[in-house]
Amino acid sequence: MSHEKKALFIIFGGTGDLAKRKLYPSLFRLFRKGSINKHFAVIGTARREWSDDYFREVVTDSIQSLKPSQQELADFISHFYYQSHNVNDTEEYKILGNLANELDSTYELEGNRLFYLAMAPRFFGTISKHIKSEKIMTEHGFSRLVIEKPFGTDFETAQQLNSEIAAVFNEDQIFRIDHYLGKEMIQNISAVRFGNNIFESLWNHRYIDNVQITLAEDLGVEERGGYYDQSGALKDMVQNHILQVVALLAMEPPTLFSEEAIRTEKITALKAIRVYNDQEVKENFVRGQYVAGKTADTNYKEEPGVDENSQTETFVAGKLMIDNFRWAGVPFYIRTGKRLSEKGTRINIVFKSTPINVFREADTSHKDLPDNILTIYIQPTEGFSLTLNGKEVGDGFNIDPVKLNYRHSQENLDNSPEAYEKLLLDCLKGDATNFTHWDEVANSWKIVDTVRETWDKETTDIPTYPAGSMGPHCAFDLLEKDNRQWVWEPDSWDK
Repeated sequence: MSHEKKALFIIFGGTGDLAKRKLYPSLFRLFRKGSINKHFAVIGTARREWSDDYFREVVTDSIQSLKPSQQELADFISHFYYQSHNVNDTEEYKILGNLANELDSTYELEGNRLFYLAMAPRFFGTISKHIKSEKIMTEHGFSRLVIEKPFGTDFETAQQLNSEIAAVFNEDQIFRIDHYLGKEMIQNISAVRFGNNIFESLWNHRYIDNVQITLAEDLGVEERGGYYDQSGALKDMVQNHILQVVALLAMEPPTLFSEEAIRTEKITALKAIRVYNDQEVKENFVRGQYVAGKTADTNYKEEPGVDENSQTETFVAGKLMIDNFRWAGVPFYIRTGKRLSEKGTRINIVFKSTPINVFREADTSHKDLPDNILTIYIQPTEGFSLTLNGKEVGDGFNIDPVKLNYRHSQENLDNSPEAYEKLLLDCLKGDATNFTHWDEVANSWKIVDTVRETWDKETTDIPTYPAGSMGPHCAFDLLEKDNRQWVWEPDSWDK
């Protein structure tokens, strides 16, 4: 097959949860579609002393839900090898390098190597350094490094981490995964904006009143209590996912739909987001922590791994301002949280109402006309809707908002490549459009750090909200003081 990609995947943390849940099933999907076929191999490495056979059993278990045929399964797992490995031991990298070279010639991989670091970030520097010193990077073919979030815990640690990696890999060899960017609809944001003059010509402060981005989760922290309590919603969701979505919505149209052009515009947009001082953070950002409510009878503080006096936020809402010509005065309201009313990610673009309501005498149902709203749905269904004002049927002239709605069918979604599959294929192609560049990470941390620092000085208790609601009262007050309201209120509005 001409489109088959040749590569050796070396997965550090090959026994971990991420590898089993996401990476092996995604590799199998790529195998089934022929994107990888005869010329690929996978080395899993971790502390545990596993044999190749045991490793292959683990991989087999991880892809059962994809119902491989016996032949498919046998062919696929024969490409998997295991090497137990202590990341701090130089000698063990030599053994890893020898195995890599052996597999390279067996499978004719032409020196193409993809290093996937599915481990804690504190190991990134050590691993990168050894990959270079022990010559596991090849001179011919590509060497690419794939890393997961969280990238640092603030700007300073992120910078330290980046300089360790950058000492070995060039920026164009580093693929920082943000699996949100693999989602079909995030890519559709660009299609909706740049493919439709009806929207692109209105995409500015003259016609848009405000933009709202909600990433709602209905589950609690589950087994991640220990990790989450150190991180909180601000670092876990705002610093990466939400600011990436803001950048895509706010950026200027790229001159060309290329990786470099899109990245340049996203970075420019992130740099234009106002960095708040202490007082501005207090006015523009709020947080909350879930307590027992209609969808759960546990308080966050009682979750396993969570400190009983924890002040970690499980919800954050904020108002961002973008200081450039296009967005002058347009607030971008963001919110995300756990144990909210329902799971969903959606963007609401609220357009300004007409300057004068010419129907005000005739329309007894509205003093002001309802807003035109463009909604982009990202999860769980994908699609968009547009709310327009029409006339109620019958006598009189009452305005009736109509919703033009399009959602992808579930069948379409089931056939669309899962986020990790798509991202792995992008890595193989060397296409970094859907990955985060260091400049994006750096600017995101600068915005978030000031919020975190302000909150860390607070002495009052964190506000709470009942599980199954859309967050604490202060999140609603944040918009009400601007005479606005959240468009998506599943508690009170029939979707």
